[in-house]
Amino acid sequence: MAQIAKSEEVLFAREQETDEYTEPLSEISTEKYLIFSSDSLMYGIRAEQVKDIITDYTITYLPRVPNYVRGVINLRGQIIPVVDIRLRLGKPEHDNFCGIVVDVDGNMVGILVDMVEQMVDVPLDAILPVPTSTSQAMVSGMCTLPDGNTMLELDCELLLHD
Repeated sequence: MAQIAKSEEVLFAREQETDEYTEPLSEISTEKYLIFSSDSLMYGIRAEQVKDIITDYTITYLPRVPNYVRGVINLRGQIIPVVDIRLRLGKPEHDNFCGIVVDVDGNMVGILVDMVEQMVDVPLDAILPVPTSTSQAMVSGMCTLPDGNTMLELDCELLLHD
């Protein structure tokens, strides 16, 4: 019986012995992203920039604006320009039924997308830089999401600049 008690001491650490083995867990910095799809690609926008998601709206056409600016909407008394993300990225036009209103440097801008997917927490160190090309000029980073899909981080500040 004494031999069993002796082996239990070896197998199970006592409370005072466990303190030396525990290391403080490093906190992982994450940021929330709203994930949406456009032309079969997944894009993400930092959640702090997202002000509204709209599905029922009337776009008023504006003449003499770039082709990717579809017009303006009236959102609770505020006139907001609406950009078609497909056209802005040089992709073919498609009927978009969902819009995301974002705050870009204090200005509200609507972005037409194919579908809003989900809100996810993304570790900041998981976002990697992307090689810049003309078709991806508005993408500032990319990462793999928990479900295995790749998210391209959209740089909203470049939406209105040529």
